[in-house]
Amino acid sequence: MPKRFRLTRRFPVAMTEDGYRRLKKFSTDSGLDEGEALSFIFENFSSVINEENLIARMRLFNSELDARKK
Repeated sequence: MPKRFRLTRRFPVAMTEDGYRRLKKFSTDSGLDEGEALSFIFENFSSVINEENLIARMRLFNSELDARKK
């Protein structure tokens, strides 16, 4: 029996414009709304990411973060 899909958490989120545009494109392409798309990504996180790429991208993002905040 499939799990019932219920959105039980709502929280304020701050996103970059680039991140939000990518979320909108992903949700549109997949036929999901933004909340459903985020739920899908995080429920399936370990199977939809490449760990080596994630680590490299996270290091790059963190190294640029202070400059991006200014």
